[in-house]
Amino acid sequence: MVFDSLDIKSLIRPVIDFPKPGVIFRDITPLFQSPKALRQVADAFIHRYVEAEFSHIGAMDARGFLIGSIIAYQLNKPLILFRKQGKLPADVLAEGYQTEYGEAFLEVHADSLCEGDSVLMFDDLIATGGTLIAAVNLVRRMGAQVFEAAAIIDLPELGGSQRLEEMGIPTFCLTGFALSDK
Repeated sequence: MVFDSLDIKSLIRPVIDFPKPGVIFRDITPLFQSPKALRQVADAFIHRYVEAEFSHIGAMDARGFLIGSIIAYQLNKPLILFRKQGKLPADVLAEGYQTEYGEAFLEVHADSLCEGDSVLMFDDLIATGGTLIAAVNLVRRMGAQVFEAAAIIDLPELGGSQRLEEMGIPTFCLTGFALSDK
């Protein structure tokens, strides 16, 4: 599901041919340079989840950390970091996944969650869903469940939101872009 917010959408900068030719990168840094826009983004998520029943917030490396940490603080929930391979210092669980550009591994501290925990997942963007799907698999391996996957941006043509929904994971995004949107 996408929340309609034209003000937020107008502050997401398209970067043509990054990180490779033919790709339009959706840069969220202008949102964070505008206190009003950041407040609007944070408030939209806080209002959606303030009365929801989940125990933890999971944030994806690295841009998911930005919004996930704000929401964890505001909702007084523990924050679980899902990191790129080799970034966490203690015992980890790892999950391989395909990105738009190749193969990667996502890791989480093995003691981050317990059976019965419920996690609201955050990332900046849902494209193919690879990162979030890897995180969902890690959460499930720890005996926990995913409450919902949330992001600022959805790129529905790449199918990530649909893949998550097919896994039984509801999704929520503040805005979306077609691949051809500039």
